[in-house]
Amino acid sequence: MEQNSPLFRVLFRERKAKGIEKLDGIARSFSITEKVLFLLCLAIFAGGVLSLLGKISDSFSVNVPRRGGSLVEGIVGTPRFVNPLLAVSDADRDLSQLVYSGLLKAKPDGSFVPDLAETYTISPDGLVYSFTLRSNARFHDGTPVTADDVAFTVGRAQDPALKSPRFVNWQGVVVEKTGTRTISFRLKQAYAPFANNLTLGILPAHLWKGLSPDQIPFSSLNTNAVGSGPFVIASISKSADGIPTEFALKANPDYALGEPYISNLYIKSFGSEKTLVAALDSKDVESASNLSPASAETLERAHDDAIVVSAPLTRIFGIFFNQSQNELLAHKEIRKALELAVDRNALITSVLQGYATAIDGPLPPTIAEKAFADSASKASTTAADLDAAAKLLAKAGWKKNPEGIYELKPKTKGTASTTLALSISTANIPELVLAAKKIEEAWKAFGVKADVQVFEPSDLNQSVIRPRKYDALLFGLVTGKNSDLYPFWHSSQRNDPGLNIALYTNQKADKLLEKMRLATSSASAASGYASLKAEIGNDTPAIFLWSPDFLYAIPPKLHGAVLGEITTSSDRFLGVEKWYVDTDHVWKIFAKDQN
Repeated sequence: MEQNSPLFRVLFRERKAKGIEKLDGIARSFSITEKVLFLLCLAIFAGGVLSLLGKISDSFSVNVPRRGGSLVEGIVGTPRFVNPLLAVSDADRDLSQLVYSGLLKAKPDGSFVPDLAETYTISPDGLVYSFTLRSNARFHDGTPVTADDVAFTVGRAQDPALKSPRFVNWQGVVVEKTGTRTISFRLKQAYAPFANNLTLGILPAHLWKGLSPDQIPFSSLNTNAVGSGPFVIASISKSADGIPTEFALKANPDYALGEPYISNLYIKSFGSEKTLVAALDSKDVESASNLSPASAETLERAHDDAIVVSAPLTRIFGIFFNQSQNELLAHKEIRKALELAVDRNALITSVLQGYATAIDGPLPPTIAEKAFADSASKASTTAADLDAAAKLLAKAGWKKNPEGIYELKPKTKGTASTTLALSISTANIPELVLAAKKIEEAWKAFGVKADVQVFEPSDLNQSVIRPRKYDALLFGLVTGKNSDLYPFWHSSQRNDPGLNIALYTNQKADKLLEKMRLATSSASAASGYASLKAEIGNDTPAIFLWSPDFLYAIPPKLHGAVLGEITTSSDRFLGVEKWYVDTDHVWKIFAKDQN
């Protein structure tokens, strides 16, 4: 095509951008002030566009956990046995929970998931539990976890010479190693709560097998522990006299359920709750658990950013009567009258600052309601209750003396009147002492002479509870999540080391407790519990008072700390691998790909 042809000129002639020329001309005509204003308007427009785009991006994006960061946690007490077979204190159990892992792991919601196990089965009759271990399960020193390690750990738990607190959990269980990665457990009879035993932390046999049961408690491995759990002990700080004061833990990248998000976790030991709360107040530590209601209330008042998380404790507190010690308590009308005169709500409000739930049965309300469709308890004492209590005593011949205390006139002349009096024994723990004093006042106002006797916890256990030397015992029972009430209420458990501290004897209740232990369905267990609760309620061997809350102070930066029902304070760490303090901001479509 020739360049001078008409068609070429139409198609390829140079065209000037008249619009741009006009804008350029206008811009040149602006004064300096007008140019500044124009640029300012342009910047505002651009900022608005960017802000709009940012909001649009935010609507399509979320914060997701990112690995990194640290958390400093304070605990009361010094860990001595970071060993799942010997752990006895809260401090021991805290570190053991973080360092070790078992075949199964309990989740905060109470269910169980495979941990070191890859798969497992339970025989239809509930007698055999069979496990296959993960092929990539590793101890912190890189050694594979095998069936030998599991068999060794359970064998040591079953050895009476070690005197492990886990001994009773494994009696009668036959362990069979069927391969390098396969192992089974055979029970003498079905026991639904057995799954909880399988969360026992597994010891590395290659490090422990050379030690005799007598030597194990003195091994340095009880502090420099090697497990397969979510965190590895990186270092231990000690005081001048060699007592551990801080454990520095780092995330285990090979943990079976995934590397924890928090990279570094520091556990600092304190001698008392008072010094721990002071450390929280000064920000020397960021989190602390098992706080008393008074401490939790003080923290929340002192710091606007204080976060105190509460969760139900699988414990019940009550007054347990010893009918053998005080013959007056052998009369049901007296036990029932004493129960009617106690106001549970008043105790919870004045003693526990509301951090508890009233109960009228042998299980914590969360477990009773969830597993057995239990009804809410009657918590407040009314004038009608006091009138009913007075009528019960009057019917039995009791009358108030000039001091307002009930007395029973003798049937034969020359015999002294009997005063309605008893002692209340409890531990030297502020909440319990205050509760005992409140109950003493309530009973005195009703017409009962009560005397509060306070003991140090160790003395209470050794000198009072074990020999069963008390009239009424204000005490707490750790019922656990498995709702097995046999140890607390079966007549065979009345004497030490049994836990039936009400010395309760009832053949019908015994049969119900035995049946509930073997229950394989929730319907069967629910029916048994309803009957048991009615039986105990009719006999009134104890006054059920409250189920306390577990109180945990955490910093605002901590996310993902979901608490379920708490049996021991270490249960707060059941989902610790999912906790996080650092985050990334990503679009939602990519969030599911984040670890």
